[in-house]
Amino acid sequence: MKGTRREFLRRAAIAGASVAAAELTTATRAGAASAEESANHNAPHRNRIAVSTYSFWHFRDEKVPIETCIDKAAAMGFDGVEILHVQMSSESNDYLQRLKRQAFVNGLDLCGFSTHQGFLFPDKEKRQQNIDHTIRCIELAYRLGVPTMRVNTGRWGTSKSFDELMQNRGIEPRLEGYTDEDGFGWVIDSLEKCLPKAEECGVVLGLENHWGLGRTPQGVLRVVEAIDSPWLQVTLDTGNFLEDPYDRLEQLAARTVLLQAKTYYGGGEWYSLELDYARIAALMREHDYRGYISLEFEGKENPDTAVPKSLALLRAAFG
Repeated sequence: MKGTRREFLRRAAIAGASVAAAELTTATRAGAASAEESANHNAPHRNRIAVSTYSFWHFRDEKVPIETCIDKAAAMGFDGVEILHVQMSSESNDYLQRLKRQAFVNGLDLCGFSTHQGFLFPDKEKRQQNIDHTIRCIELAYRLGVPTMRVNTGRWGTSKSFDELMQNRGIEPRLEGYTDEDGFGWVIDSLEKCLPKAEECGVVLGLENHWGLGRTPQGVLRVVEAIDSPWLQVTLDTGNFLEDPYDRLEQLAARTVLLQAKTYYGGGEWYSLELDYARIAALMREHDYRGYISLEFEGKENPDTAVPKSLALLRAAFG
């Protein structure tokens, strides 16, 4: 009997220890999950930082190849690249897929596609040409695997050059005989015609605060809110509000899908702004902006030194 009792007690002790261990493991896992959930809930969000291929070119002299920009972006430590359409050397599918592969093997996202179009034309045929161009660019973005594409209202075209437009702080006279009301009607109608293709391809259009009727936050919002589609939101450029930028940036923050951040080391090509990126990052966090920050370096310093300095500035502010 004693031996049997001792065996019973031994087995009971082992069983008890196993149960206790199981309970401890379960409790430990539950505690770890709870701690992880709490940490994730409270952890500050880190925006990823991209660089626009425009940062290495500025429409000056010979085009810098997109391939070169991708290699430089990877070497400098960026997370992604925003491609400027007019900087591309081809629109062939072979070229597009080579760019996509090059970015992938370098660990980079192709996170944005920056295009040019304008709809401030009384001539319906000219507006249609720009609609067709925009639809073609949406298809290019789709083939590149890019999720968002910058679009513009366009400008009235009464300035002789972009340099003259910048000398006038982005303000230009309307076409004689036409009003802003006419212009907004053309822009809204034209962008509405682009949205079926954007939805089909899964490419969010971002209307930029980029001169013309998009020079003010009110102008951008008038178009975006009139169309009222999840496929048309805002590309927000920190450098295109030349006066009172912070209040104006905040007006568009809630609709922003891509933030373009300008820096001006060496003095700006057209102008320089003293932008407080800690303040901009704080206001974007208030609106729960979780998307990419895309650097647009627009200074005269060599990009090989100015772009890494700009990356460090943006990392400090946004991440």
